[in-house]
Amino acid sequence: MAIEFTDANFSAEVLKSDKPVLVDFWAPWCGPCKMIGPIVEKLSTDLSGQVRIGKLNVDDNPATAQEYGVMSIPTLLLFKGGKVVGTTMGFQSEPKLRDFILTAGAKQAT
Repeated sequence: MAIEFTDANFSAEVLKSDKPVLVDFWAPWCGPCKMIGPIVEKLSTDLSGQVRIGKLNVDDNPATAQEYGVMSIPTLLLFKGGKVVGTTMGFQSEPKLRDFILTAGAKQAT
């Protein structure tokens, strides 16, 4: 199950994680966000143990979205070692999103 990230827990849950973390920046009114939501949930189960996957509601947590320059949703950022190592925007199919996570997650944080 995907983790719910907030402005309050972002540092502890994402930046200080010992595993790569995928953050889905979304909002309940966003059509493409609703389409990618089940894919994010499935991958959070399929890839548990390798990657932490969660969602951050931009309406409820605007500070974090603003800090990372999220201007359109869905935006998915992959963090490793507290740094962004990959970014993808818009709807992605499950194979494309899985490949993005595994490819970007293998990169070293700079």
